[in-house]
Amino acid sequence: MDYALLTGIVLVAGVALALVAQWRDWRPPLIVAILVGAAVRVLIMCTSAVDTWQPVDFVESFRPAGEAVLRGQDPVLASEGGWHFLPTIPYVYGILLWLGIPWEYAGRLVTVVSDIVLIPLVAKLAGGPKASLRALQYALNPLAVLIACVHGQVEPVALVFGVAAFVVARGPGGPERPGMVTDVVARVREGVAAYGVRGSVPRVLGPGGMLHRALLPGPGDRALLRRGALAGVLMGLALCAKSWPIWLIPGMLLLLPNLRARIAALFTTGLVPLFFLVTLPVFAGTSLQQIPAVIDTIRDIRPIVGEYGWTPWFTGGDWALRPDLASFGTNLIYVSVIVVLVLWRRADPIDLTTAVLLVFMVMTPRLGAQYLLWFMPFLVARPTRFAWPAILAVCLWSGYGYLYMTQFDVNTWWELHSYWSRASIVLLPILALAMPWGRRVSAAPGPPPAAPGRLTATSSA
Repeated sequence: MDYALLTGIVLVAGVALALVAQWRDWRPPLIVAILVGAAVRVLIMCTSAVDTWQPVDFVESFRPAGEAVLRGQDPVLASEGGWHFLPTIPYVYGILLWLGIPWEYAGRLVTVVSDIVLIPLVAKLAGGPKASLRALQYALNPLAVLIACVHGQVEPVALVFGVAAFVVARGPGGPERPGMVTDVVARVREGVAAYGVRGSVPRVLGPGGMLHRALLPGPGDRALLRRGALAGVLMGLALCAKSWPIWLIPGMLLLLPNLRARIAALFTTGLVPLFFLVTLPVFAGTSLQQIPAVIDTIRDIRPIVGEYGWTPWFTGGDWALRPDLASFGTNLIYVSVIVVLVLWRRADPIDLTTAVLLVFMVMTPRLGAQYLLWFMPFLVARPTRFAWPAILAVCLWSGYGYLYMTQFDVNTWWELHSYWSRASIVLLPILALAMPWGRRVSAAPGPPPAAPGRLTATSSA
């Protein structure tokens, strides 16, 4: 990497400024944070575009997907599995290439613009008097700059739609929200104890029962349904960029005020990816016979481990196809996420989401450095006691990989990788500490008591 020194100086200066801003409680106008973030990202994008070193997947996976769209071919199949997501982003790649923009810029424009838009969204996510401070701190975040401007990875695209979905779902009002404030399980148990199983079932599922009352329209129903539908569309677009935003859906649903709005959000969340799938023959030149092969390619995740966390200690610090480790780690994620959902069920939905994403980073068997950006907007917007140790540790580890290891030949890179990947295990306890342990129950008031005959909403608007 030719401009590693310049990039490193900019990133270190940005971290120092973000820490001073935290110490001095600076709250600059939001436009200042946006301009600073844009200037940093444009500078690093330009130096990365003219660099002789380019990320392998950026050149060999993302570029073929964009070129396939330009030729009227399916980006998933034509890239030979290099692109194994829906074709939404390759459509944008294809348009930029059609405009004559060189790939080194075109491939990064998508992620850089998305990451700049994330700056004001982080401010909206944070809310309150320190919103502009949080925006400035995200604008100067080294990991965000590395992922968007150097690597050109598509995480910022997924995040810009995912965070926007949270902002829309939360709606107007103060930034603090309660989590689940109605214990449905307890109410069902009370009904069973009072009426027995046979007597309680119609009271829950029958006409006039709990579920029926929850589905009845209430005041301002159309506006709430529109809010839920729009939040779902945005979350669906996030899923079109990558599949991992599925972990954001529980938090988004809890931010919506009632069951009807949540159903609308779930419907539109699924509708958007389905639209891009069924329109492949129209926009990507995919034949109907090829669609099953596209679906199989998107679903296929090779069990490559050894890049980060606990698995490198089983592979000697190298990549390896280990289905046993991948399967065990995947099950570990599922169990851990369920535990987090139970423990943080009464937390602010943003804190719940932060906890889910951080526990994923601790338990996952396979991860690239770009995955560590997933939790960053949420943790920056609502920092915890150990947020900054986690942010600094993650940025230091990732920066070593991007800036230092790229200075060497392939053999030396692999040798350094064996130490670098195993060193990532130090991040796991720091990330665990950064979870919002002290905010497992939101201090925000719940909704007003339900009128007779109505089921209380499970979160406030």
